[in-house]
Amino acid sequence: MAASPAVVADLGDELRGLGWVSDLMVAGSLATGDYVPGVSDLDLVALVDGPVDAGRRDALVAIHRRLDGGSGEGLKLGCVYVEGATVPDLGLRHPTWTHGRLVHRVLSRVTRAELARHGYAVLGRSPGDVFPEVSADDIRAAARAELTGYWAWAARRPWLWLDPTVAELGLTSMARGRHALREGALLTKTQAISQAHAPAWLIDRLAARRRGEDVSPPRIRTAFVAWRDARRTVAHARRVR
Repeated sequence: MAASPAVVADLGDELRGLGWVSDLMVAGSLATGDYVPGVSDLDLVALVDGPVDAGRRDALVAIHRRLDGGSGEGLKLGCVYVEGATVPDLGLRHPTWTHGRLVHRVLSRVTRAELARHGYAVLGRSPGDVFPEVSADDIRAAARAELTGYWAWAARRPWLWLDPTVAELGLTSMARGRHALREGALLTKTQAISQAHAPAWLIDRLAARRRGEDVSPPRIRTAFVAWRDARRTVAHARRVR
């Protein structure tokens, strides 16, 4: 397990003080031991005791802005706020702090699987006491849902892939998705780089960026490789069962 940045404990302290957040759990790269400071996002999930109304939203925004300007500066801290009673609802959108703003997103099946397999608590219960165990078939279903959901949408919009962030995330997400469909197991982003369907020069640059090196793969060539890979992987996900 990678050491947690101080901002994770700081968020736990802030949320505990609100009185209506019961649990805070770590998912993503930090949970799987693949966290790279300044490169990886910090992916957390909090459970609240009721709906997040306007007053609660304001309180969360204030906390996150304060942390993003303090101990979390540059660390890409994100957190999904899930009403405890709605945890079983896979399609419900929840208030989510990400990249400096509060939006509404589902708690993805992949994140749920990460929590069940690798997550740990900052505040309250262990993820294993909240989220059910996941089988290999559950992980396959989670990967299929992401590939045929968001990534299918993105694959129909080739201009999106000109954004280097989308292209690089897409290449690792496709590798992780194929591995999950084939093996029924989760793959870290670092592991996924070596399995990306990309030429050796691009894999080398992705690995360097993952290590925190300041390199920039060619934008248009990378976009084409990533978009083509996404189209093929999405088509494969639709065929397999």
